[in-house]
Amino acid sequence: MGLADKARNAAEDVAGKAKEAVGNVTGSDDLRNEGKTDQGKSSLKKAGENIKDAFKD
Repeated sequence: MGLADKARNAAEDVAGKAKEAVGNVTGSDDLRNEGKTDQGKSSLKKAGENIKDAFKD
């Protein structure tokens, strides 16, 4: 996994957590769900990159 990919995935995860937190504070289910979705996408990308890295070795 390239450093740029790791940074992008980490940024997406942090942004998702922030959206979820703001959604919790404001009571916005849409924003909370969007944040959870962003975190899920980040996790899937990370898993995919880890699989690619495992086959490179």
